[in-house]
Amino acid sequence: MASWYAVVEARHDIQNPTSPEKIRLLGERLQLDATSRVLDIASGRGGPALLLAQAYGCHVTCVERLAEFVEGARRRVAEAGLHDRIEIVHTDARVFPIEDGRYDVAMCLGASFVWDGLENTLAALTPAVRSRGFVVVGEPYWKTWPLPQGFQPGQGEDFTSFEQTAQRFESSGLELVAVITASDDDWDRYESPHWLALDEWLAAHPQAPEAEEFRERGRQAKERYLRWERDLIGWAIFTGRRPS
Repeated sequence: MASWYAVVEARHDIQNPTSPEKIRLLGERLQLDATSRVLDIASGRGGPALLLAQAYGCHVTCVERLAEFVEGARRRVAEAGLHDRIEIVHTDARVFPIEDGRYDVAMCLGASFVWDGLENTLAALTPAVRSRGFVVVGEPYWKTWPLPQGFQPGQGEDFTSFEQTAQRFESSGLELVAVITASDDDWDRYESPHWLALDEWLAAHPQAPEAEEFRERGRQAKERYLRWERDLIGWAIFTGRRPS
């Protein structure tokens, strides 16, 4: 059986509403260099890891549970000649052994659902970084708060406002030191390739057992994005610093 995200994000270079320029800006904010050790949780096809390793020479440990993404990440690392800089670990992040203080940066871009929310994600990642190290989470937030009448959040969309999202870092004992927000262009560049990828997959696999389910899921997702989400959901990379 095909996985939904393996189908719709099969060609995404970066699987979040951001850009290569903003990922490199993140590396600058994190003060990365060839001595830096980075942990990337739910790393997908390895887009941010490749960009950071190429730009700054840092060492990145990528943890990803979906086999299709692991395969894609390993192929991309090989093509880039970055075996000595990027390690791909195929496992669920929940069971990955995180060694206290091992990393300069621990990040989770767009996957705080791994630990059932932002607060739990910050609690899981903070011990992984050294004193004065950085914890980075890419997290959605509501641009409009309270939400407009007629819109119902979906499962897992227990987001809050931009300000309250930032405050969750401070409440977790981290000093918020940088924020890089997604633009409408970033969102379109992330969402609309889903539509093309799904259309091509359905054309190539018309008899697949999940074809009708995926067709309907894609229709609803596109409609919801165009009607509501593009205006309502923001996304930002929040960077907190662990105190000394």
